[in-house]
Amino acid sequence: MDLAWLSAIVVGAGCLVLGYYIGSKYPPRIFVRAKLAKSNESGRNGKKKDKPKEPLEVENLADILDDFKMVLVVRNDLKMGKGKIAAQCSHATLGLYKKLHYRAPKALNRWEMCAQPKVVLKIESEEDMLVLQERAKSLKLPTHITIDAGRTQIAPNSRTVMAILGPVEVVDDVTGGLKLL
Repeated sequence: MDLAWLSAIVVGAGCLVLGYYIGSKYPPRIFVRAKLAKSNESGRNGKKKDKPKEPLEVENLADILDDFKMVLVVRNDLKMGKGKIAAQCSHATLGLYKKLHYRAPKALNRWEMCAQPKVVLKIESEEDMLVLQERAKSLKLPTHITIDAGRTQIAPNSRTVMAILGPVEVVDDVTGGLKLL
């Protein structure tokens, strides 16, 4: 009986060591692949999958032009506090970054290689911001407008900050008439 317990303990310890070795040598990629396969199967059950989006035009400019920057345009009429402005600028930066991550990685890389310059400007109204966005879009610059949830200082669904990224000369052409915040 004692020998049975001893052999059970040795086998259990061996399994633990083997499991530890396999886990450290081969991280849980196997399990991640299984999860991805399941999610892909569930996505095929009657749901139409989104096609990958086309690369943005700014991607082509990254091959030609060197200096890229991001401009954050803050609505001055909302009278947001400094902390609120900082949070909304962070949301806008991250929103644009996420948009560009897959659709314009060269442009994003070019901006990162330029030390990620960011300039914060002010604009006087939502209408002016939307006009500015249309101007940026007409020049094929990517934009992202942050819309606030309205839990603290301002009304829900307020457009607070717009981020624009692109070559310095083209971005300045869009935002040249605005003043620093």
